[in-house]
Amino acid sequence: MAKLFVIMGKSSTGKDTVYKELLKSGSLKPIVMYTTRPMREGETDGKEYFFTTDKDVEAYQAENKIIEMRSYNTIQGLWRYYTLDDGQIDRNSDDKYVIIATLQAYEIYLAYYGSDMVIPIYIEVDDKTRIHRAIEREDRQHRPDYVEMCRRFLADEQDFSETSIKNAGVGKRYVNAILSDCVNEILLDIDKIN
Repeated sequence: MAKLFVIMGKSSTGKDTVYKELLKSGSLKPIVMYTTRPMREGETDGKEYFFTTDKDVEAYQAENKIIEMRSYNTIQGLWRYYTLDDGQIDRNSDDKYVIIATLQAYEIYLAYYGSDMVIPIYIEVDDKTRIHRAIEREDRQHRPDYVEMCRRFLADEQDFSETSIKNAGVGKRYVNAILSDCVNEILLDIDKIN
C-alpha cells in the first residue's frame, strides 16, 4: 500500500526546505498542489504548485476532482490552495509520496485515503526563529508584503493550536533548528514505515 507523508507546520518553519531535502533522498515522490495565488519569484509552475485561476477551480469543482481546498482572504485578494484527485497518487503501489499541507488538509487526507496510508510530519521552530525567517523571505521578494506576513503568523497561532494538533492525532514533532538533523531524523522514521 502507498504511503502519503504530510509535512505540516506554521509558516516559516522550513517546510519547503525540508520537503526539497527529503526529495533529494530519492525515496519519496512529490505531490504538487494547486493554487490561485500569484507565483513568487523563483517558483516554477508545476514544481512548487500548479498555478491556476478561479475559472480552473470552478471547472475542477464541477468535475468533483477537488479532495480538499482552503481559501484565504489576503491583502492581495482571495487565494485558494487545493489538492486534486489527478492521478499523482497510485494507492495500490508501494510508493511513498510527500506533500506539504495544513493541519486541516491532513485531516481531510486521513478521511479520504485512510489512516493506514497517511502519516504526519509536523515541523516546528521557536517563534523568534519563525519571525526572522519570515522577514528574510519577504526581504527577497520584489514587492515585500509584511502585512500579509504578519497576518499569516497570527493566523498560525489558531490554526496550529496545541488542541488542534492533538485532536488531529499528530504525535511526533520534528524541530527544524538544524536542517540536516531534522531531515535525517525524518528519513530514519520514514525508512521504518512499510
